[in-house]
Amino acid sequence: MIPAASFSGRRVSLFGLGGSGIATARALIEGGADVLAWDDNPESVAKAAATGIATADLRGADWAKFSAFVLSPGVPLTHPKPHWTVELARGSGVEIIGDIELFCRERMLKAPISPFIAITGTNGKSTTTALTAHILKAAGRDAQMGGNIGRAVMTLDPPEPDRHYVVECSSYQIDLAPSINPTAGILLNLTPDHLDRHGTMQHYASIKERLVAGSETAIVGIDDSWCAQIAERLERAGRHVIRISKRLPLTDGYFADGSYLMEAVHGRYSRVAFLEGIGSLRGQHNAQNALAAVAACLKVGLELGEIQSGLESFPGLAHRMEQVGRKDHVLFINDSKATNADAAAPALSSFARIYWIAGGLPKEGGIEPLRGFFPRIAKAYLIGEAAPAFSATLGEAVPYEISGTLAAAVEHASHDAALDDSGEAVVLLSPACASFDQFKNFEVRGEAFRQAAYAIEGVKPIGGTR
Repeated sequence: MIPAASFSGRRVSLFGLGGSGIATARALIEGGADVLAWDDNPESVAKAAATGIATADLRGADWAKFSAFVLSPGVPLTHPKPHWTVELARGSGVEIIGDIELFCRERMLKAPISPFIAITGTNGKSTTTALTAHILKAAGRDAQMGGNIGRAVMTLDPPEPDRHYVVECSSYQIDLAPSINPTAGILLNLTPDHLDRHGTMQHYASIKERLVAGSETAIVGIDDSWCAQIAERLERAGRHVIRISKRLPLTDGYFADGSYLMEAVHGRYSRVAFLEGIGSLRGQHNAQNALAAVAACLKVGLELGEIQSGLESFPGLAHRMEQVGRKDHVLFINDSKATNADAAAPALSSFARIYWIAGGLPKEGGIEPLRGFFPRIAKAYLIGEAAPAFSATLGEAVPYEISGTLAAAVEHASHDAALDDSGEAVVLLSPACASFDQFKNFEVRGEAFRQAAYAIEGVKPIGGTR
C-alpha cells in the first residue's frame, strides 16, 4: 500500500466504497488523514465500516472542513449531470480528485524520479499496460502494474527511485487527476466512447489529452484524426512527442512494417523489434500496442534486446485473443472480451481460416459491420439470443449452424476444423455480443470456452494461458 502522506493531518471526504474506494480510504488513513466516507449502496457502507473506515452521509457533513474530496471514477463528475456529492464539493470550493491523483502526489513527494508510464486510449489500454509491465519485469526491473487494470493504484508498493510504475488510466480517472505527470504518457487512439459520461467527443478527447500533455514524453498513436491533432498541438506547445503508427510509414517516430517495428529519425529507418511468430501479439491492433510499449520502455532505459525478449515471452491477456490450446493444425483462441462487432474485428482480421463462434446477447448493429471479414470464415457456430439475427446476416455468404450452447459450438467447430486440410485452422470465440443471456460476464464465458477446448481429446494448453 502507498500511504497518502500528502494529506496527513487533513480532513478528507470520500465517495464510492467499492474495492478501489476502500483501498483509497485505507491509504489516506495510513497516511494520517481524517477520512469520512460514504456510498449510495448501504452494503458498501457497511463493508467499509467493518474495516474501521469512518462513514456518514455526506449530505450532513460540514464541507468547509474538508481539504479535498476523493471521488470514485465510476461516479458522474459532469455528465449526464454531476453527482450530488460533486455539487456539494463545488459549492464549498473543495477540490475534487481521484486515486490516480493521490498516487501522483505521493510519487512527487517520495520519489519523483521513479519511472512512471501511464497508458490511455479508447482501445488497447489493457494489453499495452500488461505488455509494458511484462517487458520491464522480464528485464529484471521492479515493475508495479495497476490502475484501471488489476490492482487499485494505491495498493501498489510505495514509490522508490528504481521502482517502475505502469498504470492504465481510464478517461474517468484522468478527469480526476489534474497533476498527472508520467515519465512516458501513452495515448493509443480515440473513437467515440463513454459519451454518456462526457457529453461530446470533443470533451472526451480533451480529457484523454491531459495525460499526454502532462507527460515528460508523449507517445501518441496518430492513426485517427483526433490523436493526430493532439500530437500536433502538443508539439506546437513545445512538448516532446513520439508518434506511433500501425499503418503509416513515418518520417519521425515508430511504425509497423509488416511484422517489423521500425524507428524513423529524419526519414532514416532502422528496425527495433519484430512480432513474427509471437502469437499473443497477432494483428495490426497489437502492432500499435507493441509500438507504444517499445517506445515507453526505451524511454525508461531498456535495451532493444531486453525489449525483444519481453515481446517474445508475453503471454497475452485472458479473454483478449488469448491462445488457449492447440491440436495438430487447429488453434483455439479465446476472444470473449469482444462484446460487439468493433471489438470482434481485430480477431477476425488476424486469421485466414476461421471457425467462428459468435452470439450471445446482441448489441445494436449486430454483425453487419463485419461483412468484410466473411471470406475468412470457413463456418460460423451461433449461440444464444443473437443466433437467429446473426444467421439472417450471414445468409448464403458464410456456412453456419445454430449450435445453441457454447459447449456444442466448441465441439462442432473443433470437429470441422480438424478436417480442414488447407493449413492452420482457428476455432475462434469472438462473440460480438454481451454474455448475459447465458453467462454472468465475459470472463465466465471465456473460461467456459477454455474448459470446453481442454475437454477435447488431444488439445494441449499453450504455455502462458491461465
